[in-house]
Amino acid sequence: MSNESTTIVGISGSLRAASYNAGLLRAAAALFPAQIRIAPIRGIPLYDADLEERDGVPAQVQALKDQIAAASGLLLVSPEYNNAIPGVMKNAVDWLTRPSEDIARVFGDKPVAVIGVSPGGFGTILAQNAWLSVLRTLRTRPYFGGRLMVSGARKLFDEQGELQDEETRERLRTFLEGFIAFAEG
Repeated sequence: MSNESTTIVGISGSLRAASYNAGLLRAAAALFPAQIRIAPIRGIPLYDADLEERDGVPAQVQALKDQIAAASGLLLVSPEYNNAIPGVMKNAVDWLTRPSEDIARVFGDKPVAVIGVSPGGFGTILAQNAWLSVLRTLRTRPYFGGRLMVSGARKLFDEQGELQDEETRERLRTFLEGFIAFAEG
């Protein structure tokens, strides 16, 4: 059983109200309510160095940076858009690295897991692979103890984006048990 003092920040890379990936993150938080905290990225502006120079790091971004820095781990629930990382999620991570002196505090040696769900037949394998170079650059500690790529989302989630499939829920539970143990490490 996992330590209830372990905190995992979970971020969904989709802004859609009935997002399958947001639904997968909600299911994760429901399975481990004492450990997983959902952190929204809606409202983070497009990264613009002029905006940063003029106004500094947005308050929402600073709060998320502090939340991740204080957490035991980070769970990225990433859709796959056009065989790659979703722009809105990458934009959030780009803001989280500003100023660059904060990268080590926020991401350095941070346990990170990437999971995702898609309507197609391959899950999110290409997006998950694409995240690896970003995670390496940020000097995180990626979790390689398992993979969770959920395919065929339309059969597994309802119209509101809520996970309905018990087999997927059990796969999620098993994955998260391993990741939480890794983050406690």
